[in-house]
Formats: sequence, C-alpha cells, structure tokens
Amino acid sequence: MRTALPRVATWAVAFIVGGVYGLAGTIAHSFQLGWFPLGLVLAIIGSAALLAAVRLLTADRWAALAAGAGMILATLVFSGRGPGGSVIVPQTQLAVAWTLAVPILVTVVVAWPSRLRPVAADTAARGELD
Repeated sequence: MRTALPRVATWAVAFIVGGVYGLAGTIAHSFQLGWFPLGLVLAIIGSAALLAAVRLLTADRWAALAAGAGMILATLVFSGRGPGGSVIVPQTQLAVAWTLAVPILVTVVVAWPSRLRPVAADTAARGELD
C-alpha cells in the first residue's frame, strides 16, 4: 500500500494547483487590452501549460485529469451566483469562451497518446538485435 500513497498525494496536489489556476483564470479572463482579450489568452496559455507540465512530469494521465478537474470545479464554482446573489463573473462571450476552453484543454491533454518508443528500432540502433 506504500506505493499508492505518493500517487494519491500527487493527484491531490495536482487537484489543488489546478483549482488555483482555474480560479486565477476565471477571475482574470475578462481583462482586455483595448479590443484584445489578453486575460483570456493568458488564462488559456497558462492552463494549457500547467496541464501539459503535469502530464509530462508525472507521466500520469490521472494526475493531469486531477489538475483539470480542479480547474473545471473552480471555474464552475466561481462562475455561478454567490450565496448573497452576487455574480463574480458576468455571462459574456469571454466567459463562455473560458468556460468551454477549460474542458477542451483537459480533454486534449488527458487524451493525448503517451510517447511510445519503438523497442525494435531502439535495440537495432544499439546493435543488440540479431
């Protein structure tokens, strides 16, 4: 059971970090520099970079899925109406784009195939194949 603990801890940390990125993106996506949606672009780039880094560094789809679940949960929680009736994120085109971009990013990163090394070509290159 000792080998499962680090993996579950990795998933928990990935979920929390994903939640932080989701919260930051949800709050910052509406920033515009003139006509350019700078906040949305930076939020998407940052989230994609985080998901890719988690997937590549851990070599675990489940860790990337945990980070993505944290992002999605934070986006959904903070996009809705608060207990007092206040709205943090008004429903605009940028908000809809952000809400749709997060699950699409998560799906692409989690579904991306693992990097496979051809065993026969690798061993033949080293001269081990007869």
